[in-house]
Formats: sequence, C-alpha cells, structure tokens
Amino acid sequence: MPVARLALTDFRSHADTAIALGQGLIAITGPNGAGKTNLLEAVSLLTPGRGLRQAPLSEMARAGGPGNFAIFASLETAGGPVEIGTGTMAAAPERRQVRVNQASTSVSALSEWLSVLWLTPAMDRLFSEAAGGRRRFLDRLVLALEPGHASHAARYEAAMRARNKLLAEPENADPAWLSALEAGMVEHGLALAEARAEAVRLLSARLEAQPAGPFARAGLVLEGWVAGPDFAGELRGGRGRDAAAGRTLAGPHRSDLSVTHLDKGQRAQLCSTGEQKALLLGIVLAHADLVAERRGARPILLLDEVAAHLDPLRRAALFDRLAAGGGQVWMTGTEAALFAEADGADRFEMRDGRVERA
Repeated sequence: MPVARLALTDFRSHADTAIALGQGLIAITGPNGAGKTNLLEAVSLLTPGRGLRQAPLSEMARAGGPGNFAIFASLETAGGPVEIGTGTMAAAPERRQVRVNQASTSVSALSEWLSVLWLTPAMDRLFSEAAGGRRRFLDRLVLALEPGHASHAARYEAAMRARNKLLAEPENADPAWLSALEAGMVEHGLALAEARAEAVRLLSARLEAQPAGPFARAGLVLEGWVAGPDFAGELRGGRGRDAAAGRTLAGPHRSDLSVTHLDKGQRAQLCSTGEQKALLLGIVLAHADLVAERRGARPILLLDEVAAHLDPLRRAALFDRLAAGGGQVWMTGTEAALFAEADGADRFEMRDGRVERA
C-alpha cells in the first residue's frame, strides 16, 4: 500500500514537513545532512520496531523542539484511504503511541497495514558484525510475509526478560511462574523459529533459481540455535546455567543468518564491500517479488544512498528492475545525476530542512 502523503512534525531535522507522493520510484536528492535519511526513517517507523536507525525514541524528537514528535501518513488501500500516525509525548519520550484512523492501537498492529524493507549504508557491514543485526534483518523479511511475527517476537522477548529476572533472584523465584514464563517462550519462540525457517526456505529457492545477472545471488541458511523436539525441557534443564550466565542461552534469539555468494561459493563476510552490498540488494529485490506473490502487494522499499557506488550500467539495471516490479520505492542520493536513468521517478530536492518537488 503506497504512502500517498507523509507529514512530519518536530521529527529529527523536520519541524513541519509535508509531501504528496506517487506510487512508483521516488528520488530524493540533497547535500549530506539535509534530512533525506530522516524522511526514510519516518516511513520505517510506520511499522513495528525501532526503525532503520534502531535509535531511542527520545533521540528522534527535533533538537530545540517541544520534546515530542509526530509522523502522519495517508495510505491508499483497496478499501479507501487509511490514516496512520505514530509519535511520542514530551511527558513520556520513550513511549511510542500509534493511531489508525484516529483510534489508538498497538505498535504491532501496524504490520497489518504496511510492510517496509530498507537498505542503508550502515548495513554494508551486516555480514561482518554481530548476529543480532542479521536476526533483525531476517525478522524484517519475515514480518513482510507474516504480519503476526512482530507480536510473537514481542511476547517472546517479554517472557525471556521476566525469566532472566526471576533466575537472577532465586529466593523470589516461584517455580510455577517460572514454568509459565517458559511455556510462553516455547509457544512464541517456536512460532518465531518456524516463520524464519519458512521465509529462508522460500527466499533461498527463489534466489537459487534466478539466472546470473547484475545483482549477486545469495544462498541463505539458518545457523546457531535450531528448534529441537523439547524446547521446554531445554529451558527447564538450563535454568542453573542461564542463572550463572545472567541470560538465556537457548532459543531463537541465539539463531543467526548465514549468507553465501552462490556464484563464487564464498561466505558473504569474505566478499568485498561492493559484493556484500550487491548480495543485500539481491536479497531485498527477490524478497519484494516473493512478498508480492504471497500477499498480493509489494512492500515499500527504502533505499538510502543506493546508487552511490554503482556504475551507470548497474544503476540503470537497478532502476529498470525496481520500475518493472512496481510498488513504491524511496531512494536518496546527494546528486540528481545519480537518478538520471530512473525514468518516470517522482523527484524531490531537500535543502535547509525543506522538501521541494524537483
């Protein structure tokens, strides 16, 4: 579902910004620090999670502003326009509020309306950094296929935090309550693991079947913790170990996504920076096709500085692929020339905190 209108109030560098948008390619250009990525981050916050920067909510309020922020979007749906809003209040800067058609709802409910995927320059290091970033990336892919994934993730994390707290205070640990928390972890943890495994299976099959082209083909495998026949017994038997470690050592939060460059037979972390970016781009493009096939609508793509290190031929191939796939695609860059080959793109320019149609 495309965003037809986006309005920001006191969000990051935007005091009061509003833009109307089309359904296809959107190119936003301007100098570094103009606020281009802030626009993409605002769109990313229209889904569950902490957005593309993973920043605390209090950091998103405009410096010198009232201490709160608001993001509003009007969506075009088959059933008519839908209005979505999210933001904070100055009295509770780390508490996020969500409204759909003026009615308050939960953050996880946003996944029913929008699926959003993004690539940012910070993700160029995804394959060489800790597993947590790759899990978040995978969960974003899963969420676009299974809107209930966010709810399972939130409930699993809440139960695990409560269990860890109980294990740290054995004198106050009620065995019945501990068992209840572990039952919750099993229920939601197995749902997480199953959804991840299915998404990896579907996406791997699609990537492997693709012919060689300008974007590297990735092989995907889940590593680390794998759900066994008795996750409940694993948790129960690991209480002493987990208490000593101060954290839970078994569960889907210990899984990892392994990526291989199929055409080179090389693990992603050993590939060049350009090859790693091409692998990520190939995964996101294949996944957008998969979501369109499974859900009947493509996810919104947020591609920050996506054309910066691509030669003209690969830029043209990328824009052709994005346009052919359909759906709304937000792209940023420092120069308008980077999007010269993006025929028919909706073009905007950002300067001094203002967005103007180019």
